[in-house]
Amino acid sequence: MDAKRVTRRDFMGDSVKMAVGAAACLGAAGGPSVRAAGAPAVDTSKILNYNPNMEYRRLGKTGLMVSTIGLGGHSRSNVQQRKEVVARCLEAGINFIDSTGGGELHRDLEALGPNRDKVYLALSETGSEPRNPDYRTATKLLETLENSLKRVNLEYTDLWRITVYEPGGRHTFNTCCEVMDALEKAKKQGKARYIGIASHDRRWFKMMIEQFPQLEVILFPFTTMTKAAPTDSLFEAMKQCDVGAFGIKPFGGGSLFEGAAEERDRRARLAIRYILQTNTVLPIPGMNSVAQVDNVAKAVMERRKLDVKEQAELQDAAREMWANLPPHYQWLRNWEYV
Repeated sequence: MDAKRVTRRDFMGDSVKMAVGAAACLGAAGGPSVRAAGAPAVDTSKILNYNPNMEYRRLGKTGLMVSTIGLGGHSRSNVQQRKEVVARCLEAGINFIDSTGGGELHRDLEALGPNRDKVYLALSETGSEPRNPDYRTATKLLETLENSLKRVNLEYTDLWRITVYEPGGRHTFNTCCEVMDALEKAKKQGKARYIGIASHDRRWFKMMIEQFPQLEVILFPFTTMTKAAPTDSLFEAMKQCDVGAFGIKPFGGGSLFEGAAEERDRRARLAIRYILQTNTVLPIPGMNSVAQVDNVAKAVMERRKLDVKEQAELQDAAREMWANLPPHYQWLRNWEYV
C-alpha cells in the first residue's frame, strides 16, 4: 500500500505556514464556518475534499477546516462495507476519519485506497496507551505510534490522539507529563501533524488544556443530553485555549434509537442538528451503512435551530436514550454537563 502521497517535509512546511496564519483564541470547534451567516470569508479551494453541501469549521489552533461531521472509528462494518461507507463520506465532503486500533487503521486505509490525501486521519492505539500501565512513559508511547505507522506503511498520521484511563484524573501528573512529552516529540519528529488526547473525564480535560497549551485537539462524549455546565465549564477553557474538539458517542452508543427506520433516521438528524447548533464540537458518529452517511449529511443541510416541537421531540428521545443506556455506557451520564 502506498499511502505516502505527501512527504513529511511537505506537511511540516504547510503546518508551519498554517500555524503562523491561524488567529489565536477564536474558539474551539466553533470558529469560522464556511456556511455560517456573518462568518469570515474562507477560501474553499484550500478546504480538503470540499463539497458545497457540507459545512466546515476551523479546528481550533490547528487551523484546519474540518467537515462538521466526521467518521468515527468504531463500527460493525467489514472491509467491503467500510469501503462503501468511506466512499459515500468522500462524496458528501467529509474529510475526517478517526481510527482506534491497528485493525481499524488498516481497514480504513484499505477503504480509502488512493484517496488517502482527501481526509485528515486520526490514530489511537487504545490497548497500548496509558489505559495499559505498561504504556505510561513517553518512550513506550512513541514505540506504540511507530509500530502502528510501520504496520500500515505510513510515515505520519494527521492527528495522534492518545487515549487515557477513564476517568483520566486517576493518572498522576507525572503520567500527564509523559503523555505530553510523547505527543510533542512525535510532532517534532514529523510523525504526527497535530496532537491531542481523548478521555471520559471532564475535569481532567480542563486541567490538561490549561496546563499544557501545546494540546491542539480533544475528543470527548457529547450526546443529546449534553449542555454547558452552569459554572466552570470545559467549553470556556476550550475557547480561551483555542482547542479544537470532536464529540464521540453522539447517539449514546445507539441507545437513542427506537422504532422503525424512518423514526431512527429522524432522531439521528435531530441529534446532529442539536450538537452542531451548540457550536462546540464536531460529532464523529460511527456509521455502518451508506444510508446512515446520507442521513447525517442531510442533517447538515437542514435548518440548524430546532423549533419548539422538535425540541420537545428530542427531549423525549433523549430521556429514552438515558433510560436505555446499557451497563457499559452508564458513564455517559457524567457528560450531561460539560
